[in-house]
Amino acid sequence: MQDIAPHLVAQPTIVPAIKRSGRVTLVMMTTARHEYGFPTQPVDRLDLAFEGIPGDRHFGWTRPADSRLPMYPRGTPVRNVRSLSLVSTEDLAAIADRLGSPVDPRWIGANIVVSGIAGFTFLPRGTRLRIDGGATLIVEDLNKPCRFAGKIIADNTPGRADIELAFAKVATGLRGIVASVERPGEVVAGAQIVAQIPEQWLYA
Repeated sequence: MQDIAPHLVAQPTIVPAIKRSGRVTLVMMTTARHEYGFPTQPVDRLDLAFEGIPGDRHFGWTRPADSRLPMYPRGTPVRNVRSLSLVSTEDLAAIADRLGSPVDPRWIGANIVVSGIAGFTFLPRGTRLRIDGGATLIVEDLNKPCRFAGKIIADNTPGRADIELAFAKVATGLRGIVASVERPGEVVAGAQIVAQIPEQWLYA
């Protein structure tokens, strides 16, 4: 029987696997209740478990489906692929430049702030983030900016109510990534972080 697969799917261009390294500059978690739930505060270290950060708002194997998963009824339990939020100092600086105002990573719920990895928000799904001390994270998705984060930034920036709506526009592609834990371990500021970016291809 003739193999027709080559006629159905074009052979993709393959980008080889690469590594990029940087540093953890800050670690944070949710430590108090807030109107929007996700702002974080600096801590000495994160002791990661498979479910995420013990005591953090996003800890757990599952989470309720929300507007990001319109294929499910809201509230449906789904696998938690958003147990950690990571941003880079470079991407935050670019957002601040576009907004004309500083953006504190606490306001947008970051758990880990990284420096030194260019294009951090666009690390592809499946990238392993290996951190000195043994912890390893898996990049699950980029983190899309929303109005709620913009509202918190605006609330902390007197005279800039416009930021509430502007943030989602200027932060697109710069908001960082969400990740899950592949290997538990300790994460502290100053630790080296290595991004093991897998072989990539575009399915067409």
